[in-house]
Amino acid sequence: MTIKIDTDLIDQILELPEAPLLVDKLNKALEEEGKKRINFYENISEFCKSEFINGEVIVHSPVVKEHNEVNGNLYKIIDTYVVDHELGFVGIEKILIRLTRNDYEPDLCFFKRKKADKFEVGQKFFPAPDLVIEVVSKGTVKRDRGIKYKDYEKHQVEEYWIVDPQKKIVEQYHLKKGKYELVLKSKNGEIKSLAIKGLKMPIQTIFDKKLTNLFVKEM
Repeated sequence: MTIKIDTDLIDQILELPEAPLLVDKLNKALEEEGKKRINFYENISEFCKSEFINGEVIVHSPVVKEHNEVNGNLYKIIDTYVVDHELGFVGIEKILIRLTRNDYEPDLCFFKRKKADKFEVGQKFFPAPDLVIEVVSKGTVKRDRGIKYKDYEKHQVEEYWIVDPQKKIVEQYHLKKGKYELVLKSKNGEIKSLAIKGLKMPIQTIFDKKLTNLFVKEM
């Protein structure tokens, strides 16, 4: 698993006289967190969307209609394109992404063939994807723009989209020199994926099912 480590933070801790005590306390806390994570794995249900974030189990509420429609539109377009061009694997909603400390179930994610070809029947845990899309809601927006943004960036997820179904805006971030760079933020025009070779779509197709269906027919 590739993760970008903040060496500056390590240097700051090593400058402190109480560094050994800090590390000891941190190790104990992480040991307890590890036990909670194992319990999370043992009790997670395929019928409930839940995530493990910084030691806490986050159980998601049912989504609103527009959230479901947007996610469905995105999946229909992206999965159709990826399957037709044999580019990899597209996961939706219940694919559990296992990172160094946290476990997420993104709204949509894509794995290039280099990773996807190694997946096995019955696989339950998945590595960092090449593209993650989160459709934000009032309950998730803080995490989508906060801990998830940082975690996906640290784990070198090549591309990250934040989609707002209320404002009908898409934000596209691309990894450059280990940091996310905003490529596009718009409700109009076209979005071109950088992780999925050749994929581009009118932004309005994401938010309009009729346009989605027409676009998929013409692909």
